[in-house]
Amino acid sequence: MKKIGFIDYFIDEWHANNYPKMIRESSLKDKFDVSLAWEEITPEGKKNLDQWCQEQQVGKAASIKQVVEECDCIIVLSPDNAERHEDLADLPLRSGKPVYIDKPIAPSLAAASRLFDKAQRYGTPMMSSSALRFGSALQKALDEDLKEQRVNFVSVRGGGVFHIYAIHQLEMLVMVMGTGARRVMQCGTTKVPLMIVDYEDGRRGSINLLPGYAFQLSAQYGENKSLAIDTMDDFFSLFIEAMLAFFDSGKSVIPQEHTLEIAALIEAGNAALLRPDTWVDVPGAM
Repeated sequence: MKKIGFIDYFIDEWHANNYPKMIRESSLKDKFDVSLAWEEITPEGKKNLDQWCQEQQVGKAASIKQVVEECDCIIVLSPDNAERHEDLADLPLRSGKPVYIDKPIAPSLAAASRLFDKAQRYGTPMMSSSALRFGSALQKALDEDLKEQRVNFVSVRGGGVFHIYAIHQLEMLVMVMGTGARRVMQCGTTKVPLMIVDYEDGRRGSINLLPGYAFQLSAQYGENKSLAIDTMDDFFSLFIEAMLAFFDSGKSVIPQEHTLEIAALIEAGNAALLRPDTWVDVPGAM
């Protein structure tokens, strides 16, 4: 049984609270289990590490170093505080052991690039993604309707605040449109961001964060074809399977350029929120 270690900014959050059960119910449950966990802080009103470990039946680690030394693969969580990923992932990325960094990988292209550079320098397999990448409906569309097609426009929708949850819509956008976004514009409202993504070749996409809204995608492709995905309900279980397969093989199925493009779009999108109705260049765009 391979040991998975959790490293988190604070451990009482949705991902850490649910991943152990998902892992223990996966097809690879006989190969992996969550064995150790560590948190940096305990915010007021949250369970502390002792309480969490007791409830989750996971061992308590005294340090990041202990997690890295005693576990076979590592999950760096902190899904709501991506700015902590560089510090929290420093020792794991020097270990040579498979490391999954929770979404979004980083708040900027430069930070995401540094993480990839460090992983490469130390020969550490690394993966980061939104769970939405693994939804069966989207994958089916990419394998069938959209295969070898030019997608002219895609609209992706879902709930949440931009800096934490736009990753989900952006993951889907980049899967369908590929890389090459050159500029973005925020033209929604303060409560409902709507980001337009512009490409050099005339294609465009939109990211809409609507409170309480389910994840959806619409695309126009080819000459006069379109598709709509209105229900995405199996992505988390498939994501867990993909993450464990990565731990098993040491090989990520996610193109690095996709993850870097998403980090660049998050950076540009956050900047554009401060300058509504104005085009903002995507970092790294040619």
